[in-house]
Amino acid sequence: MVLDGPGAGTQTPGTSLAELAYRQLRDKLIMLEIRPGDPINDGQIAAELGIGRTPVREAIKRLEGDHLLVSYPRRGTFATGVDITELADVSEIRELLEPLAARRAARMANDELRREIRDVAREIGELEAERADQRALMRYDITVHRLIYRAAANPHLEDVLIRYDNLATRIWCLVLDKMPSVTGHITEHVELLNAIADGDGEKAAELALHHVTGFEQTIRNIL
Repeated sequence: MVLDGPGAGTQTPGTSLAELAYRQLRDKLIMLEIRPGDPINDGQIAAELGIGRTPVREAIKRLEGDHLLVSYPRRGTFATGVDITELADVSEIRELLEPLAARRAARMANDELRREIRDVAREIGELEAERADQRALMRYDITVHRLIYRAAANPHLEDVLIRYDNLATRIWCLVLDKMPSVTGHITEHVELLNAIADGDGEKAAELALHHVTGFEQTIRNIL
């Protein structure tokens, strides 16, 4: 499973080097592969990606706006901390906007997107989730949400929801090792995706709300 769909981790036509650097760094930060508080070295990142420092610096500026990085004068740039106390605030926004995105996606998705949505639903349905790595499963969660946001066909809504889903995923990944399994959380996407593909906006909205509230309750049960 590749985050953001095919080509997210490689440069495709129309994708700038700055965008490529942004996506790579963003997903490492979301999945806590870059840990909270870790320093960010633009030269090292540029060397790892095989690109110049300028696009990496552009990516870093965007990630500061996403609240995933923070820069301090004369100290450098660091991955932001994960604040569990933000869970309620993040969940409140998502509980309002995720159902809206799911309802819009059911109405607005074109035929190509509906086929992609069904393909992802089928892939998750066939997944041997009990054997999958926890973090690999979380990548499905990210991919599903970004697909729904894209299908909703409102770039402003998509931008806001990606930001808050990123923050929610960081909280999830922080406690992932304490959880017995995220299998149920991932497999419940199948019904949601099929509802969107079927054009059933009300059912999709209801399932999206259930998914988000279930996320918050799972985290609270662990804490």
